[in-house]
Amino acid sequence: MKSVILSSKKMEEILKSNKESEEMNHDAEINETGILALTTLAGELLLKNGSEIFRVQDTILRILDACGCTNRHVYVLSNAIFISLNEGMDDPCTAIRYVPLGTVNLSRIAEINEISRGLCEGRFTRDEAMRKLEKCKKPWSGNPLFMTIACGIGAGSFSILFGGGFAEGFVSFFIGFFLQVMLIGLQRTQIPPYLIKILVSIFIPLGAFLPLAAGFSLAFDKIVIGSIIPLVPGYVFTTSIRDFFNSDYLSGIIHLIDSILTAVCIAVGVGLAIVLIQRLGGGIYL
Repeated sequence: MKSVILSSKKMEEILKSNKESEEMNHDAEINETGILALTTLAGELLLKNGSEIFRVQDTILRILDACGCTNRHVYVLSNAIFISLNEGMDDPCTAIRYVPLGTVNLSRIAEINEISRGLCEGRFTRDEAMRKLEKCKKPWSGNPLFMTIACGIGAGSFSILFGGGFAEGFVSFFIGFFLQVMLIGLQRTQIPPYLIKILVSIFIPLGAFLPLAAGFSLAFDKIVIGSIIPLVPGYVFTTSIRDFFNSDYLSGIIHLIDSILTAVCIAVGVGLAIVLIQRLGGGIYL
């Protein structure tokens, strides 16, 4: 009878130990799942808003270090994120996230960087950082009027910088203003991004042609050159060069192709409009 009681106690201890072990493993799985969700979301938001590849990878690694993950591997492309934890152990886990190419938003990148710094410095908990990142998923609601005025000022300034006078800069200001209005409106539709660039590029020579048709003597080329600058993918092209210098060749090629396609779309749109003006005017205007 005594031996039966002892074995029952031993069995209870074994069952209790197994239950505690299962609970600990379950908690560990939940913890690692939350860490993966946090890091992939931070990386996804950085990529969508135009951050450099090495900066995305560095941010993810810093967040993982802050969460106590030492056995981790991170690989980032311009449109994908791969994160693995506990490789070679009993509980490995992996996260893969496809990230389509987006527009550049330096303000949103600064917000995400501040959240990652706060988490690494202990000012935010993981749950607080996750809530802040979820807020960053919402579409950026910049001031449309400010954006249109800034685009107009940029177009006018570049027109003067490239050799035009204040009259050319004045015309370029209005072209840049309405150019941004068109971009804001078309980006809310389902039209492909490259087709949008062609459509708005067609508007530039047509807008530059109006004062010439009205009898004003202006430098048509200076107006067009200044007005297309807001569309030029300078940041994306620079990012591709930085990717090459950081040995991220695949991401560099993706960004380079994206910038080249954007430049081709601008050239096609401007070229079509110039050909149309020459056909309609019999070649006397340009």
